[in-house]
Amino acid sequence: MISIIDHVSIAVRDYEKAENFFMNILEAIPCTCAEDDRLKFYWQIYSLGNLSRLELIKATGKGSFLENFLADKEGGVHHITLETPSIEQAIKRLEENNIPYFGHREMGDAWKEIFIHPKDAFGVLIQIAEFNPDDWLSDAVKFSNHERWFVEKTDTGCQLTFAHPTDTGCQLTFAHPGGGKVNLSLTHTEVEDLVKNLQEVI
Repeated sequence: MISIIDHVSIAVRDYEKAENFFMNILEAIPCTCAEDDRLKFYWQIYSLGNLSRLELIKATGKGSFLENFLADKEGGVHHITLETPSIEQAIKRLEENNIPYFGHREMGDAWKEIFIHPKDAFGVLIQIAEFNPDDWLSDAVKFSNHERWFVEKTDTGCQLTFAHPTDTGCQLTFAHPGGGKVNLSLTHTEVEDLVKNLQEVI
């Protein structure tokens, strides 16, 4: 049902101060951003390290849903966003378990979302969304031209960099540098290409 925690969303009053903190001190890389005129807020995704992202959000006018949230504080965690491969399956799972949700919205194939209220999720607002994560990231932190891996020779051997898994086939499992493991599904041809690339640098 859930592929990954895509990002943590942090609402702030002083956006420039927050941006300076996350970008210049913690070295977050800015990615996609946009302003939502309907809900009166601005958002930007930032990437940190391997598969870690956060979002900064701020109110852009009177009547923003962030006004009450930021009424007595400079900022705080507003919600967490969980990526799902199928919003329909996520909704079905919640309904089967009598978990209420709200805010079902679909913007074509680009973004499909629902929310679980904090009172039903142990004090945390949860957003569940179906989307392609690469659509929202900076070119600096993603592969181009639909590549699945990159092999680089190093002083101690070679370094493999992999795209995040999205499809099915032969599955390779690797230790993730941030802890845990990552599964990558490859076709037979891709496995042969990977072996060829590794032989080239050894």
